[in-house]
Amino acid sequence: MHSDLISKIEKARHYAQQPERIAIDSLHATFNGGNNTHQITIMAGVWQCDCEFFKGHATCAHVMAMQKILAPMLSPAARAATNPLDADNVAEMLG
Repeated sequence: MHSDLISKIEKARHYAQQPERIAIDSLHATFNGGNNTHQITIMAGVWQCDCEFFKGHATCAHVMAMQKILAPMLSPAARAATNPLDADNVAEMLG
């Protein structure tokens, strides 16, 4: 019995070092921001946040932080979705 549990713990440790094994299709999270708590969701590669900035810009610091944290587990579209800092946009902003 204990050897079975030990092997599962070892397997879990191995999996935990390979976050790319996980594919997040949908997620709801509470993000404790600097001023308020926000609700963030991703479903089918589409991000949502209830903060005011997101409403006007289709992205925010909360979504961008989640994209960075979860990057190995997100589809390429979800990693890029609503992210204004892709190479083309940065080049455009910098002139």
